[in-house]
This record gives sequence, structure tokens and C-alpha cells, in this order.
Amino acid sequence: MATAAEWLEGARLRTLPAAVAPVLVGTGAAAQQGSAQLGRAALAAGVALALQVGVNYANDYSDGVRGTDLERIGPMRLTASGAARPEHVRTAAWVAFGLGGVLGLWLSAVSGQWWLIAVGAVAILAAWTYTGGRNPYGYRGLGEVGVFVFFGLVAVLGTTWTQAGVPGWPAWAGAVGIGLLACALLMVNNIRDIPTDALNGKRTLAVRLGEGRSRRLYAAFLWLALVLGASCALVAPWSLLVLLLALPVALLTTTVMVGARGVLLRPVLAGTGLLELGYGILLGLGLAL
Repeated sequence: MATAAEWLEGARLRTLPAAVAPVLVGTGAAAQQGSAQLGRAALAAGVALALQVGVNYANDYSDGVRGTDLERIGPMRLTASGAARPEHVRTAAWVAFGLGGVLGLWLSAVSGQWWLIAVGAVAILAAWTYTGGRNPYGYRGLGEVGVFVFFGLVAVLGTTWTQAGVPGWPAWAGAVGIGLLACALLMVNNIRDIPTDALNGKRTLAVRLGEGRSRRLYAAFLWLALVLGASCALVAPWSLLVLLLALPVALLTTTVMVGARGVLLRPVLAGTGLLELGYGILLGLGLAL
């Protein structure tokens, strides 16, 4: 029987800042368009957090029952470790998805954007089939595509849409930037797991590309996101605040490029999540100002 602390660890709380970052950028973009609404932003944040927790539990369950988590460096896995029964972890995932769905319905109702219900349903389906189902797309090297679309474009643009209507190009630039950082977070996680994933038939993009190209792609994700954020200064000069992140980006990319492996990538993983949060705060503030 898993303890409360183990359930919290299984939820992977360190990934939650990355769920809030898109909402910050989307709300900043709405403010730049003259229509930020904090109540709706709070609902969007609730949806994002619930879906992130749901994804984490769903991955724990699906990877655990497939046996791909038996020997892996990183936070504990509830299913693979035997701390919790698989069906309990699966239920936890769907409870989180259900909460996200309820909050999403509420947000759609108050904003009048009913079409977002369909988008939310597709997002939940994508979250489950990332590692779940008969043919999970995360096992075919398409995980970054799903993360870019749903934790980047959909999360940022959906947040802006519920507050200000059709997003302007700064919202799109911020959405692509956030999507790239979300991809970087997944990429460094998968670089760490290349040996075990390759052994267990999990063909992530990192496994397909190999270590060298995966590390270079991680660096490209970070620097391109920074450039996109700074480009918003053409209409919102304070967006240049994101350049304060140049030093953290340099440190993270250097650590990855020099070949850090295994436990040495844990701080990079945590740092990438915090970088995405910092990006959300600084770019959101820059757009709002």
C-alpha cells in the first residue's frame, strides 16, 4: 500500500511548473490584447495541472505494466516498484483527467468557447495513448509532437482564446516557445533513459536519434525558445525580460552537451522545468506590461 508521500512522488511534482507556464504566457498575451481575466486564467491553470498529474500517473501505470520501468533512474514509479497496485494508479490517472475535464467544461461555459470541449477530449485521449493502449505513440518517437501540440500550442493559445478571443502573433510565438521548452523537458528525460528504453523496445525520439543528435536538439529547443520570446519585443518591448534566462540556458545546454548521463541529468531535468516556469513568468509579464 503506497503512502501519501509515495503518491505525491508518483505525481512528479517537479513537472508541475511546466504545466503552469503556458497559462502565464497565454494570459500575458491576452493582457497584451487588452483582455486578461484572472478567474479564467485560474481555471486554465487548474486544467493544465490536473492533466499533467493525469499524464504522470498514466505513464507510471502503462510503463509499469509493460515492464519498461523496472530499471530506470529517476523518481520512484508506483507501479513498477510494487508500492501501489496497477489498477489503483490507473484510477488515479483517470480521476485527475476527470477533474481536468470538469474544470475545462467550466472554463468553456464561462468563456463561451464550447468548441474547446472537443479539444480537451482529444488532449485527454492523447495523454492516455502516449504510453497507454495497444500502440502508444510515445513508443514510436512521437512523444515530442504530442507535447509540442498540447502542452505548447493548445495550452497557450487556448488560454488566450478564453480571455481575449483570437490570439495575436505574440501568443503564437509564445506558444511555440513554450512548446519547444516542453519538448526539451521530455527530451532530456528520454536522453537519461536511452539505455533502458532501447533495451525494452521503447523507441523514443532520443533512442531513434541517438545520444549525440538528441543532445544537440535539446540545446536547439532551448535557444530557439529564447529567440522566439525575445522576438515579441517588436510589439511588447518588455518581452526582452526573457533574455535574463540566457545564462541558465547556457548552463543547462553546456551540461547536456558535455555528456552528462544518469543521475547527473536529474538536476538538468529539474532545471529545465524551472526554466520553463521562468520563461512563462518573464514572457507573460513582458507581454502584459
